[in-house]
Amino acid sequence: MHFTKPAWVMHNDSSKTDANAKRLSIFSVHVHPDGSRIATGGLDAKIRIWSTKPILNPASEASGRPPKSLCTLTMHTGPVLVVRWAHNGRWLASGSDDEIVMIWDLDPNARGKVWGSDEINVEGWKPLKRLPGHESDVTDVAWSPGDRYLASVALDSKVIIWDGYTLEGVRKLDQHQGFVKGVCWDPVGEFLATQSDDKTVKIWRTSDWGLEAEISKPFEDSPGSTFFRRLSWSPDGAHITTSNATNNKGFVFIAAVITRNTWTSDISLVGHENTVEVASYNPHIFLRNPAAPVSTSNICSVVALGADDRSVSVWQTKSARPLIVAKEVFDRQIMDLSWSSDGLTLYAASSDGTIAVFHFTPEELEGISPTSVQEQYLSKFGFALPPPPHGYSHQDTNQPTPPPSPSRANIEVTKAIIDGEQVNQLVARRGKPKKRVTLMPNASTAIPTSSTAPIPASRAYASSSKPTTTTGFGFPRPKEQPYEPPHSWAGAAMELDVPINAFAGESVSTKGKRKASAMESPDDGPERPVRGRTMGGDRKPEVPATVKQLGGWSIPQPTGSSHHAGVVLPTPPLLSYLKYQMEDSDAVLDARNSEDDHTTEISFVTGTQVQWLDYLPSPAIALKATPSFCAAASQDGTLHVYSPTGRRLFSPLSLGSPVAFLEGNKHTLLAITSGGQVYCWNVKRQKANFAPISIAPLLSSSPNTTILSATVSPNGTPLIHFSNDVIYSYDPNLLSFIKVTERWWAENSDAWHGRARAPASVKGIMTQTEYGLSANAPGAPLEPLIDVPRPQWWSPAITLGHLESKLHAIKLMESTAEYRQVVLLYSKKIADEGFRSKAEELIKELFGPVYWKPGREEAPATICGVPRRDLLKDVLAIFARSKTLARLGMDWQEILKKANAEEV
Repeated sequence: MHFTKPAWVMHNDSSKTDANAKRLSIFSVHVHPDGSRIATGGLDAKIRIWSTKPILNPASEASGRPPKSLCTLTMHTGPVLVVRWAHNGRWLASGSDDEIVMIWDLDPNARGKVWGSDEINVEGWKPLKRLPGHESDVTDVAWSPGDRYLASVALDSKVIIWDGYTLEGVRKLDQHQGFVKGVCWDPVGEFLATQSDDKTVKIWRTSDWGLEAEISKPFEDSPGSTFFRRLSWSPDGAHITTSNATNNKGFVFIAAVITRNTWTSDISLVGHENTVEVASYNPHIFLRNPAAPVSTSNICSVVALGADDRSVSVWQTKSARPLIVAKEVFDRQIMDLSWSSDGLTLYAASSDGTIAVFHFTPEELEGISPTSVQEQYLSKFGFALPPPPHGYSHQDTNQPTPPPSPSRANIEVTKAIIDGEQVNQLVARRGKPKKRVTLMPNASTAIPTSSTAPIPASRAYASSSKPTTTTGFGFPRPKEQPYEPPHSWAGAAMELDVPINAFAGESVSTKGKRKASAMESPDDGPERPVRGRTMGGDRKPEVPATVKQLGGWSIPQPTGSSHHAGVVLPTPPLLSYLKYQMEDSDAVLDARNSEDDHTTEISFVTGTQVQWLDYLPSPAIALKATPSFCAAASQDGTLHVYSPTGRRLFSPLSLGSPVAFLEGNKHTLLAITSGGQVYCWNVKRQKANFAPISIAPLLSSSPNTTILSATVSPNGTPLIHFSNDVIYSYDPNLLSFIKVTERWWAENSDAWHGRARAPASVKGIMTQTEYGLSANAPGAPLEPLIDVPRPQWWSPAITLGHLESKLHAIKLMESTAEYRQVVLLYSKKIADEGFRSKAEELIKELFGPVYWKPGREEAPATICGVPRRDLLKDVLAIFARSKTLARLGMDWQEILKKANAEEV
């Protein structure tokens, strides 16, 4: 075996121009099917494509032929967590923190200098299509056999299936209850497997996308701190090797092997000293006896494992011991593994920013068989994925119609000379000009009926009085689509050009069109149910052409004791028209202040329908709407709160002065008055979250300080952003304002934002708050002060202080996932510094009382929604791996094990 670590394969900080630029984590590596190049994805939000010959051939590396770096792709806006080539080498799929799956295609005209850097692209790849659909970080993607489908998984707990030809959404699977961090396909094509932080592996049928099986036993005690849970299916289809499994109640780290059809996990690969992050099968079938014929009893497989103990192991399933174990190959955990298509080269990527390459000889991997053996063996299953949609093919079919679009052109491999070296080069075959298809609108194509399958949202055509024109292939008719997405994918909104009358008893003309949700009589006769009456429903919503500021409207100003000396916040201007559009909805709450007749009208509109309206005695200056309530603040200091149907939920609230800020989230309504009073209510419970509190002390503590913005967290905690780069909240338990975050931490803490240093990616309210502080900083950008001389213990003291303060703020906002993440980051920092007393205090806090005493209050079983001892198990694993706290960690692991055994 030959081992190498090419130092020039790296992702670095593009803002650093010196040769010592810091390496950034590499999250994924994948080998092109022809073996000539690899793709890597990293923390720099870039995809880099590298030649493999300089990696495997020292002479080629020394000569610089072919070039080492082939291309850099820069369209993602967040760290790239996964890259995967299609089986035919035609496309590259990538997934990122930016919640997007991207498909890349070869572009012969895109060579040249990379924008914003000195790098040169030897070959060009262009983004063929963005696949939005996930609501959080995309952690893994996988192409099915024959590239018929593409599956993607993410931290939104969803699995999305995409058509491998049209790249349209086929199905969304949402039965996981935790972050989904791994996906793989059965080589037969019959099943799909996904692995999640909900401590299950789920098997899905590709015939109907139903759940075939759920396996949880080997993952019941698995830690939740791994970045990925990448699993792999054996090339003979018989087994799945999964990551992050444990034996002996979580104290032995294993890779669990799941058997096909029975879906049992009786086989374990034991030996790694920390959690297994990734498993990857060699793509070839191996024969136990190469001289014997191919049969189930004569077949075995080779699988590689990468773990958080920084080692790689390679196993052959006919042996109880691994073929090789490469210990401490990296400085940090292994993130991804990929085998070359010939089965002789294994690539590994690590979060330390390096890759390692293991090259084997055929003699070392005894019994390796050609690909034809696998194809012959898999044919016995008798399963075939559905054919491509009409007019699409990954092959060169030479069909005259419809002509292939250049964006979906076939790719062929040709020989080219680059810098005097003959190398494989991917070339896009040019097709004929794009065919333009005109689609005439009619009811039969726009509305799914009982005789036609539902149309995916991305393919639905809006009703219009003009023909719609599109480019590329004609869309397949419903009967030609072998699989249609569920109704959640077919929710294309249909525009109505017909006003719906609000009054019962009047006829409704549909002009041949109707809304998908409209109810009709079974015989579709003349009698049709009509909508119930709504206040203002007979009017068509109109937005005024101009909005003007009103200056002549004189009304009595509120009086009372709410104004505090020296505390006056500006109120919103008095406008003739204002509106608030509800997030992720077409619902709009608007207000019209008429200066002519001194009337104020509030209305709530969805689409083209007025749902309700009301009139107020004082002009409206601020509005807020959530799915739970609507609120309107008046100039006289009164606040009106309505239900979504327009019912007043309680009497108008008199705040004593006009509002300066009005915000809401779910059931929580926040108001900050111009007099400096902070009010916060739970509208559903009709109860204040805390007594009104004045922000006068905060404003008076720093001259010229004012409030930039105010928001509400999902659990109802107010967040107030001041102009001095401090974000405050109010803790009802402490009866005091607290600093949630501030510029001080940004400039001095090593844990600011935490994303690059954290063991997992979680987008929660605290992360958004810190990023919001950076994005909205009115002063200089929030960057660490690197060149300023500091005392010896400055960095660890500030960083630990930041994390401790952050933990309290996260508990206040009840962000469970972030609390776990920050506790583990805090534990890692304590372990790195060797602060034993802090470690012991944290352990005791999480463990709870060892002995019961009369009168002592029992510690709750959870902290911020996380089971205390489950979190303690992960913390102890970090301490046990450290150099300074290993004994402390192992001693407490034994105590925890005994305590759990006694409780059972």
